[in-house]
Amino acid sequence: MKRKIIFLDIDGTLTEPGSNEPPDSAVEAVRKAREGGHYVFLCTGRNYDMLMPLLKYGFDGVVASSGGYIRCGEEVIYDCPMTEVQKQRAMAVLEKNGVYRTLECLDGSYTDEGFKDFLRSHGGNGNSELLRWREQIEKNLNIRPMSEYKGKPVYKIVVMSRSEEQLEEPERVLADDFFFCIQEKNRQGFLNGEVVNREFDKGKGVRRVCAHLGIPVEDSIAVGDSMNDREMLEAAGFGICMGNGSRELKELADEICPPVKEDGIWKAFSAHRLIGT
Repeated sequence: MKRKIIFLDIDGTLTEPGSNEPPDSAVEAVRKAREGGHYVFLCTGRNYDMLMPLLKYGFDGVVASSGGYIRCGEEVIYDCPMTEVQKQRAMAVLEKNGVYRTLECLDGSYTDEGFKDFLRSHGGNGNSELLRWREQIEKNLNIRPMSEYKGKPVYKIVVMSRSEEQLEEPERVLADDFFFCIQEKNRQGFLNGEVVNREFDKGKGVRRVCAHLGIPVEDSIAVGDSMNDREMLEAAGFGICMGNGSRELKELADEICPPVKEDGIWKAFSAHRLIGT
């Protein structure tokens, strides 16, 4: 069988969002695919620190920080943090517009504490639910308060705002250097998104890894669940969206597999004969 290279998103694909524990079936699928001679890479918006707990399950490399940091085995083949000028401009215009920020560095993430303060002050069941979710995410992914940030290089800024209007000026001011990947509104009406350097994205990460390993990009398979996986699915030879994924990504994907909770990775790998049944 021709060797394939598989790129897996993490949150909502390999694991439930914010979790570091994939289903046993997914772990077994990755192991058997690699034993069968295929490459399996994590391709994620998470920084390298956030995905460290998952590396014990065995992967051939990682495309981290939405493509800003790439490792093949122990070799770093791409490393592109923001410049200091880019970082300062982005931080300033987001703060000016009341957008909550999480800075993602190589070995740590730092978040505005004002977001949780806002949720606490406005109360209500919806905000309480979002607050509990946010605190759990920060605990699971080792996200620390902004007061602890000491100027490390930043690869990506995750944003959350109460309205689209708050993002209009930041998108306009930062358009030359960054693109904004905005997710659907959550149930409490907040917009989640990512501010990503135009020098890279997950799709460019796919192509960089394929070129480094000498594997035609048409022999790659990408699996994701949300619109920050769009470039990855479009770049790969074949794109799969999880059954729990966003409606927009499902429309772009070549195929839809079952959700995370229903052994989606195992079933997708089996369907494409990447593993024995």
